[in-house]
Amino acid sequence: MTDRRTELAANLARVEERIAAACAAAGRKREEVTLIVVTKTYPAEDVRILAELGVRHVAENRDQDAAPKAAACSELPLSWHFVGQLQTNKVRSVVGYADVVQSVDRARLVGALSKEAVRAGRELGCLIQVALDAERSAGGKGGPGERGGAGAEEVGELGALVARAPGLRLDGLMTVAPLTGPYAGRERAAFERLMDLSTDLRRAHPAANMVSAGMSADLEQAVAAGATHVRVGTAVLGVRSGLR
Repeated sequence: MTDRRTELAANLARVEERIAAACAAAGRKREEVTLIVVTKTYPAEDVRILAELGVRHVAENRDQDAAPKAAACSELPLSWHFVGQLQTNKVRSVVGYADVVQSVDRARLVGALSKEAVRAGRELGCLIQVALDAERSAGGKGGPGERGGAGAEEVGELGALVARAPGLRLDGLMTVAPLTGPYAGRERAAFERLMDLSTDLRRAHPAANMVSAGMSADLEQAVAAGATHVRVGTAVLGVRSGLR
């Protein structure tokens, strides 16, 4: 346990240095960027160590892993973010522990989240996940993104739907750097596109100012573009073996 704590502390320090340097290079204050540690595939014991080291935001992408882990760590001062593609049959469970769902991408999911948030007596933060590989082509219609998410042309409608849904709070936008399409290999441009969409969204919903973008490999580009939250897993917890 001591070795693991030492390892995580060193990794966190390196990530902190990267975020601080990226903020300095972009002329931003360090406190403008929140670190979310993606703890998927790693045990509750690691989450406990992270909390002891000062981490306050953690993320999961699979309910079957997240639900027992959140329950085991329920007394810790943590905000839980759900970042994976979410099926409606998992919504009741996710609403039980998540503070923010970052992967809202369709009207049916908004309705299910609202129903369960009201039932649970909770206010649930929501981000619209934008798939930048699903942008509408000339004369065509955008399809779903390879990694989930709604097309850019759907953001306004989905945002309005979340904003008026009981039990939900529209917090902003999220994206994952796309592997295909016009932004493939152009992370900075992808994140700048998300910032443009955020500006448009905030005209109608000024409080929806959260922009979640950037992971271990591209957090610097996300900070440079203006992201308010970065989701870092591997750089903190190590390369996932798939056996944990």
